Amino acid sequence: MPTLTNLKENVVLAPYTTYKIGGKADYFFTANNKDDLVKAINWSKERSIPFFVLGGGSNILVGDGGFRGLVIYNKAQNFKFDGELLIAESGAVISDLIGRSLERGLSGLEHFAGIPGTVGGAIRQNLHFLSPDRASTIFIESIVKHGLVLEGVIEKKVEKDYFKFGYDDSILHHNKDICVLETTFELESKDPKLIQTQISANLDWRNQKQTQLSSFPSCGSVFKKIEGIGAGRLIEKCGLKGKQIGGALIPEKHANYIVNTGNATARNVRELITLVQEKVFKETGHKLEPEISFIGEF
Repeated sequence: MPTLTNLKENVVLAPYTTYKIGGKADYFFTANNKDDLVKAINWSKERSIPFFVLGGGSNILVGDGGFRGLVIYNKAQNFKFDGELLIAESGAVISDLIGRSLERGLSGLEHFAGIPGTVGGAIRQNLHFLSPDRASTIFIESIVKHGLVLEGVIEKKVEKDYFKFGYDDSILHHNKDICVLETTFELESKDPKLIQTQISANLDWRNQKQTQLSSFPSCGSVFKKIEGIGAGRLIEKCGLKGKQIGGALIPEKHANYIVNTGNATARNVRELITLVQEKVFKETGHKLEPEISFIGEF
């Protein structure tokens, strides 16, 4: 059996999430490259210990009871360029990749400027943002060429179709035995000034429309989009902006956010999510489905 050096026990997870919420993990290991990631997953499987791969900690809510098993903190951040291809390990931070692509005059990732998270999380959620004209949506699948995954105990190179991308969805939601190790993105050459203009435009839009992490911890949008309507509009229509349970608050700036005002618990957030779902369904007939993942014990 493989051994894990620097394995820690009873580590509080809240500091590792954008929500700043979450109890303790029984075991905690930092993977500094894709080989560490494979080793840690195999370690947990051989001992029949549940595991969870933690990247940037966005788009998740960790329970107050923590996680019974091994949390693998994915700091596998190595990446390289090969012409217009970018090959990045799954722990690479999207904002870092945007900056380095800009330096090389390579376009494609700038559409996701200002969104926290790593490559692994971006693939899992099929990361997306509004197109430059704000009339449609750009998904990260549009620049994925292929990937390297661990499926069970087998490492395999896969093509884009393998991921079965959808809206806030991929095969990773439906097959827990798959972990992304590396992704190859196909970018294109472009004037760096034009790339920077798009980065700035996206950051400005997000600052105007969305509550930023620098103001209040959050996980981003809580509910999946309802085509043609928008979850936020439904929540606002039901008069829920400003609703608060404990330290969890629906902000005035964006109704599809639930922020941590400083002392929110996972229970506070879950109760507010349930309240929103019930009220929206009662008043509009629409069922809101969370786009975030709930991790651990609540």
